Amino acid sequence: MKWKIIFFSDKVEAQTLKLPASILANFLHIAEMIENMGPNLGKPYVGRLASGLYEIRAKGKEGIARSVYCTLKKREIVILHTFIKKSEKTPKKELDLAKKRMKEVLK
Repeated sequence: MKWKIIFFSDKVEAQTLKLPASILANFLHIAEMIENMGPNLGKPYVGRLASGLYEIRAKGKEGIARSVYCTLKKREIVILHTFIKKSEKTPKKELDLAKKRMKEVLK
């Protein structure tokens, strides 16, 4: 059975689809692999951030982006937040926003 990727909101979907072309292409490739094989692909495609939070690690000639997600029991993956990564470590404010949204989704 396939996994289904959904977005936390229309805003998050728009944010993700506005990624630079080569990063978006890589994101879509990884998303397709996740739908077919599940969310536990491992690096370099996905990584674990915190308890229950994971990231799609998209990259392209324009840089790198992260899409933070959580999983639901119905074989759904919820993209909580997408951002262009500008430093080695994921910024705390980006992680905090994803955690807040995950709490809303899991209620």
